[in-house]
Amino acid sequence: MLPPGTRKQSARSKQAPGHPLIRLVTRLVVAQAVAAAAVGLPFSRRHLPTVLITLALVAALCLLVLVVRSGTRTAWLVALGFETVFFIFGLSRFVVARYVGGTLFALVIAGTLLHPAVARAYSVVRAQPAGPARDEVGLDETGETFGERAAG
Repeated sequence: MLPPGTRKQSARSKQAPGHPLIRLVTRLVVAQAVAAAAVGLPFSRRHLPTVLITLALVAALCLLVLVVRSGTRTAWLVALGFETVFFIFGLSRFVVARYVGGTLFALVIAGTLLHPAVARAYSVVRAQPAGPARDEVGLDETGETFGERAAG
């Protein structure tokens, strides 16, 4: 039993909180994957190549979600590049088949990624723990290399 005034922490609150804008972009990409599946699969009319392309796109979006959640500058660049390519692919599909599924979503996410506050959120350097890295080759428990310790 918990003492009065305390709340039980959920598994989500125990994780690293992350930046709210990074969580926003992550949710947008998840929504894009759901929308691409919900619109693309009925539009395919059981045409196997179209179904496979839609499933590949949804799988790529799921992988993009994992990349975007990391919050690194590289993740921002990968997401921006993917959304740009997805938008161009969507425009070509619109010209050929009058299909717009996901194209506008890609434009919204690319615009969100280009917003200066979101770009800054992805460029924030994570704090490194103070002191020497224990897993670095050549360092002992004091943070000196074996050569420094032997020299004096």
